[in-house]
Amino acid sequence: MKHSIFMKKAIKEATFGVERGDGGPFGAVIVKDGKVIAKAHNRVLKLNDATAHAEIEAIRKASKKLLTYDLSECEIYTTCMPCPMCMGAIRWANIKSVYFGATSQDADDIGFRDKEFYEKDFLELKNIQRAECLELFEMWQKKEDKRLY
Repeated sequence: MKHSIFMKKAIKEATFGVERGDGGPFGAVIVKDGKVIAKAHNRVLKLNDATAHAEIEAIRKASKKLLTYDLSECEIYTTCMPCPMCMGAIRWANIKSVYFGATSQDADDIGFRDKEFYEKDFLELKNIQRAECLELFEMWQKKEDKRLY
């Protein structure tokens, strides 16, 4: 029952975003201890920001509200299976449970490109100046007041 309530909130948020023309049909809600901490919708078109997906917007809001990057006590409800970028953000935020509605295939069927991230070589990775960059890693490793995240 509670899952349905939170998913309905994500759907309402996505509907709001679509009606305003902010972006695609994506909404997300982050919940902690049975309470909504943050809700967001896709704002890629409104902000001209490719990273303004609903899940990332919700993570940003929840982190700001809770004053932490560690959302391990939270769960996220989203109207569509998270794309690879959002899945990465969810992982970095330590969220353990993701409840989603539509699938990545459903998103692909209406023109979104999630599928190509799984099926195509879309990026050429080139390793350059590793030694210089490893000096930064050494600096970090020696730092006595570092906080791992």
